[in-house]
Amino acid sequence: MTMQKTPLLMSRIVKRGAVVSPEEEIVTLTADGSHRQSYKTTWERANQLAGALKEHGIQVGDRVASFMWNNWRHLELYQSVPSMGAVLHTLNIRLSPTDLEYIINHAASRVIVIDEDLLPALDPLLDKIPCVELLVVCSHGEGGETSFAHTVDYEDFIADQPSTYPWPVIDENAPMGLCYTSGTTGKPKGVMYTNRSTYLHSMAQAMTDAMSLTALDSICGIVPLFHALGWGLPFTASMLGSKQVLPHKYMDPESLVRLMVDEEVTISAGVPTIWQAVKGILEANPDRYDLSKLTRLTCGGSAPPLSMMRWYADNYGIEMIQGWGMTETNPLGTVSRRIAKRAHLKLTDDEQFENIAKAGLTVPSLEIEIFDDDFNALPHDGESVGEILIRGPWICSEYYNDPQPEKFHDDWLITGDVGQMDSEEYLIITDRSKDLIKSGGEWISSVDLENHIVALEGVTHAAVVAQPHPRWDERPVALVILVQGSNVTEQRILDHCGEIFAKWQLPDDIIFVQEIPLTSTGKIDKKAIRADLEKQQYQLPDLREQS
Repeated sequence: MTMQKTPLLMSRIVKRGAVVSPEEEIVTLTADGSHRQSYKTTWERANQLAGALKEHGIQVGDRVASFMWNNWRHLELYQSVPSMGAVLHTLNIRLSPTDLEYIINHAASRVIVIDEDLLPALDPLLDKIPCVELLVVCSHGEGGETSFAHTVDYEDFIADQPSTYPWPVIDENAPMGLCYTSGTTGKPKGVMYTNRSTYLHSMAQAMTDAMSLTALDSICGIVPLFHALGWGLPFTASMLGSKQVLPHKYMDPESLVRLMVDEEVTISAGVPTIWQAVKGILEANPDRYDLSKLTRLTCGGSAPPLSMMRWYADNYGIEMIQGWGMTETNPLGTVSRRIAKRAHLKLTDDEQFENIAKAGLTVPSLEIEIFDDDFNALPHDGESVGEILIRGPWICSEYYNDPQPEKFHDDWLITGDVGQMDSEEYLIITDRSKDLIKSGGEWISSVDLENHIVALEGVTHAAVVAQPHPRWDERPVALVILVQGSNVTEQRILDHCGEIFAKWQLPDDIIFVQEIPLTSTGKIDKKAIRADLEKQQYQLPDLREQS
C-alpha cells in the first residue's frame, strides 16, 4: 500500500469553511432584516448541537429530523448531524399529513428540530408518531404552539454545551442523510445517502464544468433544504467557505430578487417556476434591480424553457445552468453549460443554446445509458429513445427499508425518465415515462410542447397532460397561464406549435387557467392535473361533439 486510506467523512469537509473562511457570513432573511453569523460561529454552534444531541442519547446511525425553512439553524443541523455519525432526515414541510406520518414512522426519527411557525402543521400528528421523543423548537418571534409534552427551545438545548466536539471516525459508507421521494406513485420511498456518496458529490459539484463553485461565490440556495439535501449545496458551500444566503420562508419573487441584490449573490439555485416568477418581477421593473454580481442560475427539477434561458442571458448576461438528477442521485447527474464541448466545434450562439436546452453531460464518476425494454443499450445517435439508467458512487442502490428490486437492473438505477444520448454525449430528456403521451402508437413529449408554448410571448406557464381517447389511446391537452392583459388565443398557441410540431402532435384543447398545481418540490403536478380533469368529467372536444 502506498496511500493512506482516510475515510471520506462529512466531518472532514464541512468544517473546512470555518477554518479557511472563519469570518465569511451565513445570512438569513428575516421579518425585520437579516440574521448574520460567521462560519466560525456556525461551526461552533454545530459542535454544541452535536453535544446536546449526544447528551439526549443520539448515537451513530440514529435519525434526527428537521422540519424547517432555509435558515442558519437548519445549516447548523447540516454540519452537525452527519458529522457526529447520525442521519439528518429532512422532512418536506409541504407534504400531506398522511405522508408525513408515514415518513417519520418509517424512518423512526427520534428527534425533530422544527421552526416554531411550522408547529401547527406537525401538531395533529404527534400522537401518531411514537418514535419521536423530543421536539427542539427554533424561535424566530413568529409564534406557534404545540401540545407535545417533550419540547425544548433550540437555544436552551445547545446553550451549555462546549464549542468543540470529538467527531467520531466511522465507516465512510455509514449513512448521513435520509430523503424521501415525493410519492407521486405509491408511498414515498426513502433514499439513504452515505458519508462517502455525499463527500464525493460535494467535490464533483464544485468542479468547473459542473457548478464552478469557489470560496469567492455568494450562494443563494432557494431550493428547499428538505429537497434532496438542498441539492447538496450546503455541504459544498461549507466545504469551500462560500458565503451562504438563505431566504428562510420569504419565497415571493420580489423578496428573492431584493435578497440577491442586497447580498451580492453570484449564483443561485431553484426550479423553473421560481425563475419564471423572478423573470416576471424583472420584466415589470427593468431598471430597479442591480443584478450585476449574479452570473449563474442553476435550474433543476424539470427542464427550463429555452426562451427563459435566452432571456436571462440576453438581458442580464446570466448563464442558466441546467442540471438533471433526482432524489435517488444525490441529486446531480448531468450538467449543461453554455460552453462548447470541444474547441474545434466552433458552435454558434444558437447552437450553444441548443446544447444547454439538453439535460447535459454526465458528471464525472457517473455512467448513464439508455436502454430498450429488454435492457439492450441503444446507440448514442440523438434519435434512439429509451429508458435512462444511471450508476455511480452517489447513486441509490436500493430504497431504505423497502428495496423494490424492480427499480434497479444489475447495478443500474432505473430512473423512470425517457430520453436520448446524442453523438456528443449530451443527454436529452424526452419525458418522464409516465408523462409521455401515446397517440395512435406514436409518442408525444409533453415537455417539448410545454417549453414551446412558454416561449410564446404572453404565456407564463404551461402544462401538457394526456387525456384518454377511444381511437387514439391518448391525446395531449394543454393548461396555459397567460400574462395579465395578454391577448394570446387558443389559435395563436396552436399556430405557434404548428411551426415545429406535426399536426397530430398538437394539443387537442387549450385550457386557460389562473394557476397550475405544483408538487411539494415546485414541479408541475401532472398527477393532480389529471385527477382534477377526471373529477370534472373532462372530455376532449371531439368527444364532446359526439356525446
